Amino acid sequence: MQVIHTIAELRQHLARFEAPAFVPTMGNLHAGHLALVRQAKPLGDVTVASIFVNRLQFLPHEDFDTYPRTLQADCDQLAAQGCDVVFAPSEQELYPEPQGFKVHPPTALADMLEGHFRPGFFTGVSTVVMKLFQIVFGQSRGQGHAVFGKKDYQQLMVIRQMVRQFALPVTIHGGEIERAPDGLALSSRNGYLSADERAEAVQLSQALKALAAGVLGGEHNLAALEQLATHTLAQRGWLVDYLTVRRRDDLQPPQPHDFQPGQLVALGAAKLGRTRLIDNWEF
Repeated sequence: MQVIHTIAELRQHLARFEAPAFVPTMGNLHAGHLALVRQAKPLGDVTVASIFVNRLQFLPHEDFDTYPRTLQADCDQLAAQGCDVVFAPSEQELYPEPQGFKVHPPTALADMLEGHFRPGFFTGVSTVVMKLFQIVFGQSRGQGHAVFGKKDYQQLMVIRQMVRQFALPVTIHGGEIERAPDGLALSSRNGYLSADERAEAVQLSQALKALAAGVLGGEHNLAALEQLATHTLAQRGWLVDYLTVRRRDDLQPPQPHDFQPGQLVALGAAKLGRTRLIDNWEF
């Protein structure tokens, strides 16, 4: 496995391949990231993972400076999965000048849910992904592939729409959520949790399951279900941003005809102590 730090060297290395398979990450890898790499490997003729903590998608009060940077451990794990190339640029390499040109996703998709509580987040994500796509796929002679985890459900939808509207030669694949045995969605930020918080953290996935169970049980008063789920978590000490049921295809509130199998997803974001966790449950 090669570890490459510059755009020029990566482009030179990838010039011999036709269809890269790409997994962008911010590092501090866990089993969920590694599952995405395994999913990517058969899709292309070279497997590339990037490791870059993207300042553009962090708000001023968020954890950009303290986000764990574990490059050597990440590379060891990626090599064990058969990854071919790790692209680990410095901030100066990827943003040699202030990034004045940015990709602004449509407000109807990007300003709700995560975008409401983290304004500008999806602009930061879309901009860095567009830039990484230009670097990784800019010389591809075939169709490229990129794999994103479904845990970031809204992000996956934003990236898919961006690729479609810009006619990028990339197929986007969603990777299923990897969970701990108790059901907690794996996340790099789980490492911030204390032992007591880690034991409590599974309640977020339980709240989403309860939302889904309520709908599947015939209750279509979503406001009541969401209020109950929010109250239940708040009573346990969580600060809830949202717990909601939406349509899978556009994340809008479902209409009566949408209450069909395979149409809905329960999504949640809540803070436990100082750690903000997100999760979702398709049903």
